[in-house]
Amino acid sequence: EDSKATPLKALQGMVWEAGYRQGDFTGHVYADAVEVLRAWHARRIRLYVFSSGSIAAQQLLFGHSDFGDLRSLFSGYFDTNMGPKREAASYQAILGVIGMPGKEVLFLSDLGPELDAARAAGLYTTQLLRPGTEPVPHHPHAATFHDIVLPGN
Repeated sequence: EDSKATPLKALQGMVWEAGYRQGDFTGHVYADAVEVLRAWHARRIRLYVFSSGSIAAQQLLFGHSDFGDLRSLFSGYFDTNMGPKREAASYQAILGVIGMPGKEVLFLSDLGPELDAARAAGLYTTQLLRPGTEPVPHHPHAATFHDIVLPGN
């Protein structure tokens, strides 16, 4: 059912932990994403992750990625404890935690309802168009991280 239930995502993180630590698999991250995220981090742009996966699962994925440990690139992680990704209130709560106005924050996703919720909370949005993703209306889109335009640029 692809349930986004917080307790199930926490359990998923625990199950994955053994596989990552034993090297049975690595976290898939696109090469262009790693390159651009590293460049943004070097420019002191704060990067955050908001995922339906638990924070523990996010840290496992980025800690054991195809490109090594990427956790130092991120200033923080958010999961469904902030609320559903399809509700504007979740993004407003995150803005409160990171202490930034929405007009200074860019949210990236491939899913239209998530982008709509982020925009409703005042964030800039860009849809990531990886293979098999259909563009949604009313949001800029990017086929690679190199195509992303940051707010204010």
